[in-house]
Amino acid sequence: MRTTIAARVAGGFCAVALTLTSAPVFAQSDFSGNWGARYQEDFAERIPGPELADYLGLPITDGARQFAESWDASRITLEEEQCRVHVSPYIYRGPINLRIWEERDPNTQELVAIRHTISTYDQTRTIYMDGRPHPSAIARHTWMGFSTGEWQGDMLVVKTSHLKQGWHRRNGLPMSDRATMTEFFSRNGDILTRVSVTRDPVYLTEALIKSEEFTLNGRSQAAQNFMFRCKPVVEVADRPKGTVPAYQLGENPYMKEFGDRHKLPVVATRGGAETMYPEFANRLAASSAPAAAPSTTTRTIRSPSAAPAPASPTGAPGSDLEAVRVQGGVYLVATAAGNSVVHVGEQGVIVVDAPPPPITERLFAAIRRLSPRAIHYIINTNMDATHTGGNAELAKLGPTRLGASRLTAGIGGNVGGATSILAHENVTARMSATGADQRPAASWPTETYSTERTEVFFNGEAIQILHPRTGRTDGDSIVFFRRSDVIATGDVFTTTAYPRIDAARGGDVNGVIDALNLIIDLAVPDLHVQEGGTLIVPAQGRICDEQDVIEYRDMVTIVRDRIRHMAGKGLTLAQITAARPTLDFDARYGSDTGPWTTAQFIEAVHRDVTRKPGGAR
Repeated sequence: MRTTIAARVAGGFCAVALTLTSAPVFAQSDFSGNWGARYQEDFAERIPGPELADYLGLPITDGARQFAESWDASRITLEEEQCRVHVSPYIYRGPINLRIWEERDPNTQELVAIRHTISTYDQTRTIYMDGRPHPSAIARHTWMGFSTGEWQGDMLVVKTSHLKQGWHRRNGLPMSDRATMTEFFSRNGDILTRVSVTRDPVYLTEALIKSEEFTLNGRSQAAQNFMFRCKPVVEVADRPKGTVPAYQLGENPYMKEFGDRHKLPVVATRGGAETMYPEFANRLAASSAPAAAPSTTTRTIRSPSAAPAPASPTGAPGSDLEAVRVQGGVYLVATAAGNSVVHVGEQGVIVVDAPPPPITERLFAAIRRLSPRAIHYIINTNMDATHTGGNAELAKLGPTRLGASRLTAGIGGNVGGATSILAHENVTARMSATGADQRPAASWPTETYSTERTEVFFNGEAIQILHPRTGRTDGDSIVFFRRSDVIATGDVFTTTAYPRIDAARGGDVNGVIDALNLIIDLAVPDLHVQEGGTLIVPAQGRICDEQDVIEYRDMVTIVRDRIRHMAGKGLTLAQITAARPTLDFDARYGSDTGPWTTAQFIEAVHRDVTRKPGGAR
């Protein structure tokens, strides 16, 4: 039970750390130098690598266990997965050389940041020491996250948020992008000790505590091994495009190998909070009855406070809006109805998606803070009210030029003509038809396209409006600002929920997957670290990059393939739902209430995968 002992020791270490806040400032340590890892702790996990199905000593949820048991290692042969980086809660665990240095204000010599250069994956991590707050909830996430530090005596306490999805253990056990981490760095002579406390509301039931040690080596790391810049290649030539390798539920042939090799009961190897504590071994020894899978009931342990939650939106007083620059001339304006994208430049303004009143007025005010120029285009990514409900209102709000008079003809107060409302022709067809989708004529698109794409050149920017074959509906558009290198996805991608497939308006799950693969094809990350580059604005949630879309695409594809596999074996919708094919993703995207539940998502996928050619089932 080495993991249990380490956890207890680390827990005591963290408790002691919290008592040091009154230590004098002069006790601060200097961690600067070149450090090499010591591997006397958890050697088998950190160097050879953890065995498949070894979850012992980890407080994982049932969803995390299902994710790991269906994870196929061949997934990392996908081109878009080959350059994946270990997140900061995990990257210190493996082979690593570490360089630490301080960044100080050149005038005051006050400590601004402590920086880590990590040899594995050639990462640089910044720990801000100047008291700045953590970014807002809609800021993008990275492999290293956003870190702030403070001294508690001679111990450095670091809190990290805004992490990408990664691993709790690199045999398939996932860490979600909602995880946060608190670290404690201390120095004793030439030994640097790091203790990390990771909290993950999606995949852990308790805090996960780990520790590592490093030795000061005095040599320049320039001569030591750093991972070369990663360049993905085709590793499996005949694999169909869009394939995401994964085992079907209950069909992974390697689940018993670890337990059989080490003569451990399955209940222990499958992990859970109980397996962290010595009492678990005593209960196993005292019980002759077959044990059930570990419970995921949370058990309270002593541990430090979590990393701070992202800062709340900072829009105008009394509003629910937040406007942040994405990159180039593109801004995200987050509202209660979803995200609008605003592009500003010398020629004027483009708005992607106009939420309904009363949000429209606040959106207009946010646009005015970004630019005084005219709104020339409104692009609707589909026909839902969250995307089109403000079309007519923006037409009445003008003027959009300071000092211009209000015009009754001309949307947004444009002098010399009306603003174009641009959408796919299926949007106009539904909004102008008799029935539940009918909308007032003032909100209809004034310019449509019927092919795979149309183009606009505005503000020195080439803008492509792309229509997937199908998506959430048959009228979806994806907007690609090529010079700014930003994609506005509309409802085919969100970071907050399962895709809401609207069958009545022509949507299907295969179309959603095709649209996600289109976004992945368009996006170009910084390949050697698989982040940044093309930035992506979803319909709901935070700023993303290609890797975030890959995670979402993988989720939808795996769920689609599971339900199709179970339906092919003759299971009914009720039986498939009872088998919980989305369990490993429910804590992140699922809901039992509201306009789009997990059960509705499963039903929609089942409908699409059992539909016969021509639409019949």
